[in-house]
Amino acid sequence: MTRFLTATTAIAALTAGSQAVQADDLVVGMFGGSFGRAAQTCHIAPFETATGDTVIVQEGSSSQFAAMVRATGGDSDFDVVYIDNSFAAQLAAENLLQQLDKSKLSHAGELVDGAFGADDHFVQYQWGATALAYNPADFDTPPDSWADVFEQAANGKVALPDIAGTAGVHFLIAAALLNGGDIDNLDPGFEAIAKIAPNVKAYYTQADQIISMFERGEISIAPWYPDRAASAADAGIPVAIAYPEEGAIGIKVTMVIPEGAANPDGAYAYVDGALSAEVQKCFAENMYAGPVNTNVTLDGAAANAVPPEMFGKLYFPDPEKIAANVGDWRARWQREITN
Repeated sequence: MTRFLTATTAIAALTAGSQAVQADDLVVGMFGGSFGRAAQTCHIAPFETATGDTVIVQEGSSSQFAAMVRATGGDSDFDVVYIDNSFAAQLAAENLLQQLDKSKLSHAGELVDGAFGADDHFVQYQWGATALAYNPADFDTPPDSWADVFEQAANGKVALPDIAGTAGVHFLIAAALLNGGDIDNLDPGFEAIAKIAPNVKAYYTQADQIISMFERGEISIAPWYPDRAASAADAGIPVAIAYPEEGAIGIKVTMVIPEGAANPDGAYAYVDGALSAEVQKCFAENMYAGPVNTNVTLDGAAANAVPPEMFGKLYFPDPEKIAANVGDWRARWQREITN
């Protein structure tokens, strides 16, 4: 399949699976960069063709969207938001998300177990991971452990994700697990990261910020997302992805409908389309995102970037524990890591 061409089968699937809705604007919060381009091809264009609605996109990160939804206090400016599950769990606990009506989602029964969050306030539409992105020219063999990040720090060519985002939380958990801790005891992670902090080249807050650093040869390795790394490699950036033997940290990327959404019918149609097998396959092949519809089969580059057999080896942190503690973790990170 040629990447970023028309998604004819996706349009057909969305047309068949969606209920007719009155043409209207649909305000969607989503991630930018290569993700946004894939979403335009596989999610937005089919939806607009099938429904007549116009999608208005606001780009940002999970943490930014959580703050925006929280700031509106149940009268959201968004109809649909793409957001990682830990942030979705926070918003659900604050009663800022609508409970999803599965009867309005025709593909709900085709999804992997656990795709819906507690009380159905969010639904997973893809899986991803925080793994190891590296410059192949700087390694004789691909890195295979989280320990490689710490070993490479001495060279001053390591970038780390800031804890404001999902990857930063995940790297902290990975560092703790590597050093004998766990999600309930992150002390070993903080201590290990603090030791290399003076040699870290940069802390990134947006997923695509490190592309230029790989391109200029400023960094050799960074905890990053397989989808972003594979997309960057397609564009000629010297970067590849490796899954650490201890296990990459899994990501359940979700869609939510905030309280106060102005176009709930359009929101349900949009989410339902994104869950269909045809649209999921389109998105996986364009964005290297792991599908959650069990009727999807991948091959080629997509299967290499998000290997189906890897899904069962990922460590998925408890989103409720992250939601309950991430504020304290961020404050400690600022004191001990980036002060």
